[in-house]
Amino acid sequence: MAVTLADVAARAGVSSATVSRVLNGNYPVSTRTRERVLRAVAELDYVVNGHARALAAATSDLVGVLVNDVADPFFGLLASALQGEIGAGAGRPDGGKLAIVCNTGGSPDSELTYLTLLERQRAAGVVLTGGAVEDAAHSAAVAARLARLTSSGTQVVLCGRPPLALPDGPPVLASLVFDDRGGARRLTEHLLSLGHRRIGYVTGPPGRSTTRHRLEGHRAALEARGLGPDTPEGEAAERLIVAGGYDRASGYDAALELLRRDDAVTAVAAANDTVALGVCAAFRDRGLDVPGDVSVAGFDDLPFGIDAFPALTTVRVPLQEAGARAGRLVMGRSDPPPGGVATVPTELMVRASTAPPRDVRP
Repeated sequence: MAVTLADVAARAGVSSATVSRVLNGNYPVSTRTRERVLRAVAELDYVVNGHARALAAATSDLVGVLVNDVADPFFGLLASALQGEIGAGAGRPDGGKLAIVCNTGGSPDSELTYLTLLERQRAAGVVLTGGAVEDAAHSAAVAARLARLTSSGTQVVLCGRPPLALPDGPPVLASLVFDDRGGARRLTEHLLSLGHRRIGYVTGPPGRSTTRHRLEGHRAALEARGLGPDTPEGEAAERLIVAGGYDRASGYDAALELLRRDDAVTAVAAANDTVALGVCAAFRDRGLDVPGDVSVAGFDDLPFGIDAFPALTTVRVPLQEAGARAGRLVMGRSDPPPGGVATVPTELMVRASTAPPRDVRP
């Protein structure tokens, strides 16, 4: 015979109403009573009727995690860390929730569709990861959907994208913003400190906040060294900026384009580590040594970067730590940062793929 709510109440020595309050989380209950009820739930292996609970409660047990590309290690690391915090864990008093990874493929329309579906499912939480699409109409549509979600009790967290103001209200619950500008600036400063002046830059796809922020950091480093766009060297540096995607093929094609524009380029900073590997492959196929002839650097510090040959100089984004923090926020286990926004610091990781150009070596 199936265990009932009344059975749990009897085991815990409380009323059925108290058990319901604990399970729904919609009314204050003392810590001791809550623990007693949850212990009875575990001992009796009581399973909540999820469909009935969703109809009766403001939210369900679903948490949606939106990613651009689940096959991309960047998003895979974030999703894995989020899943670890959202899902059921040993001894976790709240029992966890069901994380649903929604792969948008980078499509703005898919992002909106998933938000609508999660609203219909009365999701308990939504986490949007990665850079935002920089389009006013799309941003307004996302904000409208998030406003409806938050008004119905859904916890919303942004991880790796800028804060988003809701219509007639405050920003989203919590935004974890990666320091992409600062990281890109430190990376280009590193190349400049080695003596490089002919530095190519491969961007991510246009219209994305991450792409813009990292490019702004690169340009800021050049300008600080007197290589702004109003100088001859700065103008040359602008010609060495090639737009691409976040995949290996884009890096390969961009490297060939850079060599076409300036076959004496001595260093390349790439939009991410995957792009950087494509750049390295193109240079090898053209008989160029990395870093002997051309230094190459990436961004994100994905796991394969340190095992590449040569090991990749990059900027570390603490993806697993950020994902875990976002998971705790969406589950209500961690307080939102002051003002709702926290900057996640990045760190320059200098490895063997960068070295001084040949003409400045001792």
